[in-house]
Amino acid sequence: MKVFFWGALNFCKDAILLLPALANRRVPLSDAISTRQQKSKNWQTVVNHPWFHPLLLLVWLIIGLGLRLTNLTAKPPWTDEFSTLVFSLGNSFLPVPLDQAIAPDILLQPLQPQATANISDVWAHLSHETNHPPLYFFLAHWWMQLFPTQAGLVSLWGARSLSAIFGAASIPAIYGLGWLTFRDRLIAHLAAAIMAISPFAIFLAQEARHYTLAILWVIASLACFIIATRHIHNRTQLPIPTALGWVVINAFGIASHYFFVLTLCSEALVLIFLAWQKRTFLSPPWRRIYAAVVGTAVSGIVWLPAFLQNSYGDKLTDWIQQPRQGLEWISPLFQAFAAWVTMLFLLPVESPHIAIVILSGLVMLIFFIWFLPKLISGIKVQLQQPETQVLSGFVLGAIALFFVFTYFLGIDLTRGARYNFVYFPAVIVLLAASLAVSWHSQNNNGKKAVALVWLMGFCSAITVICNLGYQKYYRPDLFLQLVKQTSQVPVMIATTQITHVQIGEMMGIAREWKLQDSPSPSLLFLLAHQDKDPNTSTTTLNNTLKTLPKPFDLWLVNFHAPIAAETKNCTTDTQSLPPVNGYEYKIYHCQ
Repeated sequence: MKVFFWGALNFCKDAILLLPALANRRVPLSDAISTRQQKSKNWQTVVNHPWFHPLLLLVWLIIGLGLRLTNLTAKPPWTDEFSTLVFSLGNSFLPVPLDQAIAPDILLQPLQPQATANISDVWAHLSHETNHPPLYFFLAHWWMQLFPTQAGLVSLWGARSLSAIFGAASIPAIYGLGWLTFRDRLIAHLAAAIMAISPFAIFLAQEARHYTLAILWVIASLACFIIATRHIHNRTQLPIPTALGWVVINAFGIASHYFFVLTLCSEALVLIFLAWQKRTFLSPPWRRIYAAVVGTAVSGIVWLPAFLQNSYGDKLTDWIQQPRQGLEWISPLFQAFAAWVTMLFLLPVESPHIAIVILSGLVMLIFFIWFLPKLISGIKVQLQQPETQVLSGFVLGAIALFFVFTYFLGIDLTRGARYNFVYFPAVIVLLAASLAVSWHSQNNNGKKAVALVWLMGFCSAITVICNLGYQKYYRPDLFLQLVKQTSQVPVMIATTQITHVQIGEMMGIAREWKLQDSPSPSLLFLLAHQDKDPNTSTTTLNNTLKTLPKPFDLWLVNFHAPIAAETKNCTTDTQSLPPVNGYEYKIYHCQ
C-alpha cells in the first residue's frame, strides 16, 4: 500500500507538472530562452508521439484501479451489500426463521453458494423481495462463481471486485466522453485523472452494489446525447446506428438501476429546451431523436409490472420518505451540497479523533474558498461552447429533479449521496473543462493549481479507503468486539424485523462472529417480526425469553417496540458504553 501511494505521488510530480517553470533560475537570459525553447520542442515531440495519450491514460487507469482495490474488504458489508450477496447467489432471505432464537449458522445460510442456483433463481427472488432490476445481479451471479468461499460463505472480495472493476472502467470511459464533447485531449485526461481519484467514485466502487455499472451507462448515454445535440445545432441527420445504440444503452441503464430514468429525464429537459429554442421540432435530427425516445420509453415500460407488483418496495424506501419538521426542511440543501463537494475532495471528517475532524474541516473550507473562484471562472470561459451549455443544462436539470422529488413528492433523494450517480459523470467533465482553463493560463501557477487539486483528490481517496470519510453505515465488527468485552455468558441479540434490511443488520454481526471463529460467548439471534402492531415483536420477545436457560445477556439491538415484561427479571446494564454505527442497543443481564 505504501509503495503504491509513493508511486502515485511521484507520478503526480512528473506527469501533472509536465512543464516546470524556469523562474528564479540564475542563468543568462539567452540561455534561459534557448533552454525553454528546447524543452518546449522536446515536450511537443513527446506529446505528439502516438503512444503518449494511451500510456498516460493507462497511468490514470492503474492509479484508479489500485485505489479501488486497496483495503477492499477491510470494511464489513452493510445491509444493501447483503442484498447483493444473497440475491446474486440466487438465494432468498425468506427461509431465515423469524420469531425464534436461531444460531449464527442458520442466519448465514443465505450467504452460502448453492451449486444448483441459476439466474432464473436470481430473478425470481429479486423480483419478489426487493425493488431493483436484475442486470447487475445477473453479472454478479456469474462473477462470484469464480472465487472460493470464505468459511463457507460467499467471497466479499469477489463481490466487491466486480464493482471496483466497473468503477475503474469509468476512467477510460470518461476520457472518451471528455474527448467526444470538447475534442480536447487535455480535458479528456483531466476528466480521467479526476475520475481516478474522486472520493465519491471510490466510495461507490468499494461496495458490492450496482452504481458503478450504472455510471458506465450514464457515460455512454451522455455520449449519444452530446452527439444528438451536436446534430441539432448543425441541423443534420442523426445516424441510425447512433439512435439505435442510444436506445440499447438506455435500456441497459434502466435494467441496471431504475434511477437511471432521472438521467433520461434530465436529457429530455435539455432536448425540450433546445427544441423550443431552435423552433425545429420537425427538422431531420428530431425525427430519429423522437424514435430513440419512443424506443427508450418502451424499454422502461417493460419493467413497470415487476416494479408495481413488488410488495416490499414501499417498506424498503421508507427511509427516504420520512416527514420533515422544523429545520429538517433545509437539511436537503446541506445534504446536496455535501454530496457535490465530496465528488472532488473529502478529508478525514469522520475520524474518531476530534482534533483531526476539526483540522480536516478547516482545511476543506480553506481549499473550497480557494478553489471555487477558479472553478467559476473556468466554467464561464467554457460556457462560450455549446457543449458546455448542454452539459451544464443537464446537471442543473438533474439537480432540479432531485429537489422536486424531495420537496414536492416527499421522496428525499438527497439523503442517499450514491443517487447522484445519475449526473456525476457530467460533473467530472465540467470540472475537467474548468481546470483546463487554469492549465492554459500564461504562467505556471495554473498548472500548479491543477496539480494541487489532483493531490487534494488523491488524499481524499486515501480518506475513503481508510474508512475516515464516506464511512460504512454499519460497523458489526466494532459491535461484536463490544459484545465480547461486555458479556461473559451466552448472548441473545434481539431486533425487530420488517424487511430483509433488518436481517442484513444481524447478518453483519453473525458473519463477523463466524469469520473470527469466536468460541465464546455463545450467540443466538431473535428476529421478532413486526408488521403494523409493534406489540407483536414484544410478545415474541417475551415468549422467547421464558424458554432460554439462564444465565444469559439480552442485547436489544435496533429494537423498535415496547420492552417485554420478562426483562423485569433481568438487570439493566448501566455502563457508559460507546455508540456503534448502525446499532442502537440496550443490555440486560439475566441471571
